[in-house]
Amino acid sequence: METPTRVAAIGAGLIGASWTALFLASGRTVAVHDPSPDAERGLRECIETAWPVMERLGLTERGDPDAFTMHASAAAAVEGAGFVQESVPERPQIKRATFAEIEPALEEGAIVASSASGLTLAQMQEGWGDPGRLILGHPFNPPHLIPLVELMANERTDPDVLPGAEAFYESVGKVTIRIRKGLPGHVANRLQAAVWREAIHMVVEGVASVGDVDKAMWAGPGLRWAAMGPTMLFHLGASGGMRGFCDHFADTFNGWWEGLGDVRLTDEVVERIVQGVEEEAAGKSQAELAAERDRLIVSLLHAMRDLRDPPPRG
Repeated sequence: METPTRVAAIGAGLIGASWTALFLASGRTVAVHDPSPDAERGLRECIETAWPVMERLGLTERGDPDAFTMHASAAAAVEGAGFVQESVPERPQIKRATFAEIEPALEEGAIVASSASGLTLAQMQEGWGDPGRLILGHPFNPPHLIPLVELMANERTDPDVLPGAEAFYESVGKVTIRIRKGLPGHVANRLQAAVWREAIHMVVEGVASVGDVDKAMWAGPGLRWAAMGPTMLFHLGASGGMRGFCDHFADTFNGWWEGLGDVRLTDEVVERIVQGVEEEAAGKSQAELAAERDRLIVSLLHAMRDLRDPPPRG
């Protein structure tokens, strides 16, 4: 199956601009629509920042950072595009209005993937006359750097769309998973939310500082999770594999789970977390911290890329 060479990016905010940079790096041409008067300036700034990072990963050999065009309407942007990445604001009425505009202008056989992180596929299908070409294609931020894309189709999706989306994303260097049941937040964000809730709970309870909880993650389980997921790692944690691990640790984990916190982001809790982050940042700006994050992630990806077997299809 040939993957599309002309792509449309609808929405050029933080996520849409990052997607555009990745598509350009892969050698695609990208037609972009965003109603903001500053959209093109912001997009160029994102591409300029992302390009050196993608160069270090070897992703830009076929790419041209200037191979994009800006369009006054979403309908004009999708004309002739074989793949459309939609990244407009996460509000149902905006999503549905966008879909209603682009549906009549779509190229025959084009795939439309939504970057939505909170809305389910079923919710977004309400904006379509025939939602057969729509799929969930949710990235992990920033899309030009983090490989994961969460995909979801359902009984209203045309049968060729899910494998077509997988082929396209994998052609631009992504790692895909299939979501079999729609839940708000999908898979990865729900895992993040569960871990962060307990991190905040431990700070509120005085167990450790924000900085030390973060350090416990990146210097401990976070490093292992970059190699394998938690279930496979626990399979390696006892003789007899997963069954042996559960035989040995079931009561321990059941006890821990009963004691996990149930916190909410109240004004008081938010203020405490903000103060903790400011202490941990030690005067570094968000831009400086983001650049540090990107350098570390690129180094990890370099180390892992040639060693990891292709992940099994879920």
